[in-house]
Formats: sequence, structure tokens, C-alpha cells
Amino acid sequence: MGPTMLYQIARAFLFAHDAEWAHEFTIHRFRQLKNSPLLGLVRQRLPEKPVNAFGLTFKNPLGLAAGLDKNGECIPVWEALGFGFVEVGTVTPRPQPGNDKPRLFRLREAQAIINRMGFNNEGVDYLVEQVKAANYKGVLGINIGKNLTTPVEQGRDDYLTCLDKVYEHASYVAVNISSPNTPGLRKLQYGEALDDLLGALMARRGELAAQTGKTVPLLVKIAPDLEPAEIEQIADSFRRHAIDGVIATNTTLSRDGVAGLAHASEAGGLSGRPVAARSTAVVAAMRQALGDMPIIGVGGIDSAESAQQKIDAGAQLVQIYTGFIYKGPPLVKEIVKQVTVGQ
Repeated sequence: MGPTMLYQIARAFLFAHDAEWAHEFTIHRFRQLKNSPLLGLVRQRLPEKPVNAFGLTFKNPLGLAAGLDKNGECIPVWEALGFGFVEVGTVTPRPQPGNDKPRLFRLREAQAIINRMGFNNEGVDYLVEQVKAANYKGVLGINIGKNLTTPVEQGRDDYLTCLDKVYEHASYVAVNISSPNTPGLRKLQYGEALDDLLGALMARRGELAAQTGKTVPLLVKIAPDLEPAEIEQIADSFRRHAIDGVIATNTTLSRDGVAGLAHASEAGGLSGRPVAARSTAVVAAMRQALGDMPIIGVGGIDSAESAQQKIDAGAQLVQIYTGFIYKGPPLVKEIVKQVTVGQ
């Protein structure tokens, strides 16, 4: 029994339950699986399609997006499933419970999810211990954010704390300033707030590189809900501060494509198929604005075709989350086998 059949059995069970319960159940089972001989049951043998970006070599262009494994507890399982790289987090300096439940909703007709999780996680120290225990040899991104109780004006300090703690354990660090579920967070995408944050992070990265002899790429994850002028302004900041790469995009506040569906009026970020076109448009606009700066495309990818659209729009790499919830391991296999990547 391979991962495809296992997923088909598991999906029927999981989709019969509350979305967050199903998520926690799956993470718990994966935690048990990661150190077990049974890990071979989910292993997929996939072709290597190396991609070089921001000084790293990825064994294939498909990554796991942040948010699915917030605490870095299941890294060996993602590797076995065939992901070319793994991004864990978002992690904050201190543990926090996130927003009140219910906070995760499936919109099945649209192959979409709305979440307002609010960076629920066990804190950066716990994540670092999980990463160290995994001893993962592939490309590992660690996605960092700020605690809810930290004022936005002091958010820089939270990002610097996380950067200090994850630096030696990350292949790259992703700075999440685009989640819609932490009040005020998206203000950090604009103007002086963005310049202040990026300047501080790049200065600290320079200090850490000197101390460790290792320069860890710094990427920024942006929202899909950006106007053309905002994209130009953000891209200008990225160029001036010499950021290593961009992750485009996070979830959207738009409800285009889901109006009238059950749960469509829930607060939070919408992910999955309805965000695909919007996200791809941001990838294309960022590519035009940034020249050759590497981009990771994420948002609404649920097939090899939609992954290829992100790459054709200018992404060197792609990530999945919601598509994986709906389609499971077969989606990983389909994308890795069928996409065409350039260098």
C-alpha cells in the first residue's frame, strides 16, 4: 500500500471531521511516523530536478509552504514525500495559542481554505530543538514572525530575536510580514516601516554571517492584496536593501470566487484555487520589478499546470499547502515529474 492509497483512505476520514482537528490529528500521526520504520510507507521516489537559487541547490522546485508544520515537528515525513525543500513556521519568539477557535474552514466546492490561526506555535526555542533533532540535509526554510502582544512599532525586535535563534539552523529565513491574521502586521510591508525592518534584519544578518562564517539568505513573504504602485514601492525597498528573494504570496482577504459558499464570510486569509490567478499576477509583477531576484511562487497551486504557470510567470521555485490538503502525496509526484524549470 503506497502513499496514494493511504491518502485516499485517510482523506475520507479526515474530511469527515473539523478542519483543525484533522490537521492536528495528521501532525500527531506524522510525529509518530518520522522515527518509525513505517516511514517507508509514505516515501515517494521522484526524479531529481535541481534548481539553483539564492546560493542554494534545491533537489527539485517544489517546497512545502509555511503554516502546515508550524513547529518543525514532521520534517522527515515531508522529505520522504518528495518535497525538494521544506519551510517550517511561522514561529514567534514566545509560544502563543493563536486566535480563538474555530479558526480553520474548508470551502470544498472551491478547493479552498479560510484560516485565521494567528501564528499559533510553541515558540522559537521549541522549533529549533525540533530542527536539530531532524538533522535534515535538504534545504530548510524557517519562517519568522512577531508575537501578537508585541506592538507593531516594536515588531522589529521580535524578528531580530527569531533571526538570532534560527540563523545557524536554517538554509534560508523567510520574514512573514503578510499574514492577515495578526492585527497590524501587514503595515510592515510599506514605506518607512518596511525600510526600518529590512535595514535592521540585513544589518543583523551581516553580524551573524561574520560570527558564523555562514551567510543565510533572507527572503520576505508578501501579500497578494497589493496594488501596482505598492508592488513597485516594495520591490524598490527589496532592491535597496539587497534582500535575497521573495515569496509571493500569502493568503488573500479577497473573497472573489467563493462568494455565497459556506464559510465564505468567515474572517481570515483565503488560500487555495481562488487565489491562484491573483498570486500569479503578483509573481509576474514582482519579476518585472525585481529583475533577476529569485521568487518562490505560492498560492492556489493544485496541479502541475498551475505550478508551471507560476514558473512561467517568473518563479524559480514553488510551494504548496492547500492543494496538498485536498490532493495529498499524488500532487507532489505530479508536480515534480511534470514541471519544467529553468536556471
